Amino acid sequence: MTRYVASLAGATLVYAMTLASFHPWDLALGALASGALLLTFRSFLFSADTLPAPAFTRRAIMFLPFAGAIARDIVRGTWQVALVVLHLRPFNHPGIVAVPIAARTRLGVAVTGLASTLSPGSFLVDVDWENDVMYFHMLDAAEPDHVRAEFQRSYDRYQRHVFP
Repeated sequence: MTRYVASLAGATLVYAMTLASFHPWDLALGALASGALLLTFRSFLFSADTLPAPAFTRRAIMFLPFAGAIARDIVRGTWQVALVVLHLRPFNHPGIVAVPIAARTRLGVAVTGLASTLSPGSFLVDVDWENDVMYFHMLDAAEPDHVRAEFQRSYDRYQRHVFP
């Protein structure tokens, strides 16, 4: 119950900060919307038991390199897209690449999809749970094995420690 109340308060705060308004009616509407979202996704958000303090602390510490890796990928992807848009690099091999889910949990798949979609040049198209594959549209899909290896390397080095 404490996690639910803390999540409700946090989501309401984010809503109010997004609106840049802490008017009581805005807070009430934010709490109502946050509560509805938390109730709708409660099995996904609150299904696991709470982490022991050492595991939570380790994950919090490992989040910093993970966020740095995402920032690096965003800068790299922005640079690659800019080169293509400015016609300094050819746009020859866009395509869909199938990336194995491997050891990722459902949350790990969602985080992988979100993190890769934040970076220009890649986009999560679909997840095939039956075949354990994620499909990404890539700006440069000339070497699909290299793309798959990069996804796996990034997962093993950064994401696995925070969002398995």
